[in-house]
Amino acid sequence: MIPWWVLAIAVFGTNFTLWGLIGLMRLLDSSTQRWWQQRGATSVSGQRVVVGRDRQHRHDPPTRVGVADVAVLMPAHNEERVIVDSIQAITALVPPENVHVVSDGSTDRTVELAEECGVHVISTARNVGKAGALQEAIRRFGLVDRFEVVMLLDADTHVEPGYFRAALPLFDDPAVVAVAGCVTTSWRDRALGPIGKLVAFHRQRIYTMTQYLMKFGQTWRRVNATHIVPGFASMYRAEVLPRIEVNPPGLVIEDFNMTFEVYQKRLGKVGFTPSAVAATQDPGNFKDYVKQCKRWSLGLWQTVRLHPPRANLFSLMLALLLLEMLASSFMLVLLPFVALALIVPLLFDGLAVPVVDEVHDFVAGFATLPTLFFGVVVPDLVLTCIVAVLQRQPRFLLFACFFLALRVLDAGIALSAIPAAWLSKSSGRWRSPGRRTIDAPVTPRTTPTK
Repeated sequence: MIPWWVLAIAVFGTNFTLWGLIGLMRLLDSSTQRWWQQRGATSVSGQRVVVGRDRQHRHDPPTRVGVADVAVLMPAHNEERVIVDSIQAITALVPPENVHVVSDGSTDRTVELAEECGVHVISTARNVGKAGALQEAIRRFGLVDRFEVVMLLDADTHVEPGYFRAALPLFDDPAVVAVAGCVTTSWRDRALGPIGKLVAFHRQRIYTMTQYLMKFGQTWRRVNATHIVPGFASMYRAEVLPRIEVNPPGLVIEDFNMTFEVYQKRLGKVGFTPSAVAATQDPGNFKDYVKQCKRWSLGLWQTVRLHPPRANLFSLMLALLLLEMLASSFMLVLLPFVALALIVPLLFDGLAVPVVDEVHDFVAGFATLPTLFFGVVVPDLVLTCIVAVLQRQPRFLLFACFFLALRVLDAGIALSAIPAAWLSKSSGRWRSPGRRTIDAPVTPRTTPTK
């Protein structure tokens, strides 16, 4: 008989616990550093002396990267419904001349609307896929030679005002070559139906748990290894982009591969802070949600296939993550069948149903209904409550009973993508999910300062 607590660990994993504890160590380390710098910082000849690991920069403090040094690169494929809002949101934070849009074979008014916003716009000759469009745009715009940092921004994403103020200082550490944004889902003012809201809140629950309990710990400067810098709003030090193969053949998405390249080629570290927030549009219907999940899962396994493991922390972290994902996915997929095998005989109490009774007896040797309840259902509800508190959104509780079913669906999609990653290749071409115009206020533009 499997104890309920073993089932809970197997389904919800040790990665959250491991990286959550490392995240707490990061918080403690940051607090200690601030306290030490406040006590140890002095002034010599009018210049600030920084103690600790920055002692070698005693006379030359690191040059801070400002928004004027950032090129924004926005790939777009038939995004006429959201492109203007996204451009207005980003040009409220950076100069319009820093914003570059590459239309990947769009057949709608994407190019026309982007040009009317006063930003740089080019088009690919045909639909080459997001990675291909990024690669072509980086070359044609000459971004590596003109800017210190390149931001990759999805056309449906709104960067919040504090993003650059929180994210750019991470580049003061010369070892940091990429910065991951903190994603949140935009659901207000999108006229979403019940299914759309369920998907949005499910995604936000995943974002909250993975970013606060995993990515925050994975991007600590002392223990740095995260499996993805999400492509919705990420930044890369321009000088490393020529060393990253942005568009290798056969991959359906680019962000997993770019992150793997950073670590496997030992280009540097990834930075992350929960304060660098950007809101993106998650699918507004069930069909688009399933398609996006398939694309993400396929992209992960394709990238794993492309990059053999090496003797480093990143490969170890990835191996633990994948093994745990496989174990939890198998258990989640089996969960409905196990529950059914335990419940059905109760409905035929007193009746002899040979096959049903045999299946029940076999399953009951491993699990019981109380085991499933306390090992799976209760922990899932607890996670929902934690997210509701962290997000200050009691609405999460309204969908609490549906999240577990979506996790079972996610697990099935993740497992089905494994053979496809080895048996098929992808062109990288994309079709944007159905977009909804967001009636969100845009911060008035002010001239950025370095």
